[in-house]
Amino acid sequence: MKSNGFKINECDKCVYIKGTTNDYVIVCLYVDDMLIMGSSHDLIMKTKNMLKKNFDMSMMGSSNLFLGLQIKQCQEGIYISQSKYTKELLKKFGIEEGRTVSTPMWQFVKIDKDEKGKSVDESKYRGMIGSLLYLTASRPDILHVVCLCARFQSNPKESHMSAVKRIFRYLKGTIQYGLFYPKNEKFSLKGYSDSDYA
Repeated sequence: MKSNGFKINECDKCVYIKGTTNDYVIVCLYVDDMLIMGSSHDLIMKTKNMLKKNFDMSMMGSSNLFLGLQIKQCQEGIYISQSKYTKELLKKFGIEEGRTVSTPMWQFVKIDKDEKGKSVDESKYRGMIGSLLYLTASRPDILHVVCLCARFQSNPKESHMSAVKRIFRYLKGTIQYGLFYPKNEKFSLKGYSDSDYA
């Protein structure tokens, strides 16, 4: 890839970029899955043809699924979600039944070590946390509470498991949530932080 003018992305070594701000192509490569994006159809086709000359590969057409991310392209923009993955998680951890909750975390409860609490299955807890961490790729709304719970993977207690199950109950009621990137030349991604947790 480097010999064809691509540069490896500094943040993610599986991402290759070629071009300028206005005329570019991006190739995401993970094991045997590849996603090609670009500023123009012609540039994408040139990249596909170059890759086909050098590698034995098949093109699947427009992407609907990549590494568990569901991708829906429409006139207004691109919608990315992990609803299928979320449904599988709910089934895997037996949280398909029962009520949903409107927030991923209790408002006034502090998650701490809980040294006097009763221990739970560490392997199951770690599996749940790992699954939730992967889900944060399209669900920034759960990122904070998942990271809080991830701190207690060594000797988790019932209170920690209860917090994790609440995240799953929240997900059950918000399966359709995802990220929407509008088709707009002036689009810029902004993030906000409320450091006093108000």
